[in-house]
Amino acid sequence: MSGVGWWMAALGAVVVALCGPVDAKPLPYTGVNLAGGEFYRPKPGVTPVEGRDYAYPTEAEYDYFASKGMNVVRLQFLWETLQPQPKTELLAGPTMRLKEVVKGATKRKLVVILDPHNSARYYGKVVGGPEVGIDAFADFWGRLAKEFKGERLVWFGLVNEPYGMPTEQWLNAANAAIAAIRKAGARNLILVPGNQYTGAHSWTATWYNGPNSKWMRSVVDPANNYVFEVHQYLDSDSSGTHRDVVSPTVGSERLKAFVAWCRENHKRAFLGEFAVAPGETQRAALEGMLASMERDRDVWLGWTWWAAGPRWGEYMFTLEPKDGVDRPQMAYLAPHLQQR
Repeated sequence: MSGVGWWMAALGAVVVALCGPVDAKPLPYTGVNLAGGEFYRPKPGVTPVEGRDYAYPTEAEYDYFASKGMNVVRLQFLWETLQPQPKTELLAGPTMRLKEVVKGATKRKLVVILDPHNSARYYGKVVGGPEVGIDAFADFWGRLAKEFKGERLVWFGLVNEPYGMPTEQWLNAANAAIAAIRKAGARNLILVPGNQYTGAHSWTATWYNGPNSKWMRSVVDPANNYVFEVHQYLDSDSSGTHRDVVSPTVGSERLKAFVAWCRENHKRAFLGEFAVAPGETQRAALEGMLASMERDRDVWLGWTWWAAGPRWGEYMFTLEPKDGVDRPQMAYLAPHLQQR
């Protein structure tokens, strides 16, 4: 259980059970993915260049999203940018640059979720497979944790959307990384994803390589300060690649089994990715999902929309303002944002 305290989760569940749904109010942490640091395909021996291959958020972007009431940013980058050779020192220049980008957010009192956007891969090879050992993943996190330990507003997202491996293999990699983080002296909150793209809708399913609901109960954190990170899209296959949503109620429906699992196991969670395209049915599905999360606040710590950043252009989910004008979805989110 996370350091938030399982007894608080249990108390919240009792309140909901006895008193019915609580008055809706925003969850404690509401924000956005600021993508761009992951916008290239790494190749051994090829040095990426910021501004050409990838881009980090600007301070103007931090100001814009903070002005809307957001208080957390999930920040994308790639493992290979910082550590192009496994189990070696992090590169000084790229590491310092990442720290500068993080500082730009934290000095505005924004929480930053560090997100190595690698899908539990290194140069495309699966962590825990024959080419990339679990020890390499743990080594990376041990080194990165040293750079950010003591930063109260920095949380560690272990990796984006693991897939294509046995869930037991991913669990072992996650536990090794957590152990390395704590050995480095970092007590920061850790966000632990599940296997199969960490979909909330598939958390209890049995069709992939071991259900998350079985294996992820065995996460071990010596500091007892972690939550599960799940993602959830509302289109026909939960991939987030289609404009249409299944129904106005699909969001709350797809979270239901995961929420029940969290309560049963005294766990808390964070919704790291979700989004809808503009449209009235899309808006209804989104608002229904966020309202359900606010009612289930004994489980949910918060959420980050996917996504914003200057490289998206006319991507259907972008929250990046255009010519100073808000995207339609910003109005959808407004009632569910923390006002600062």
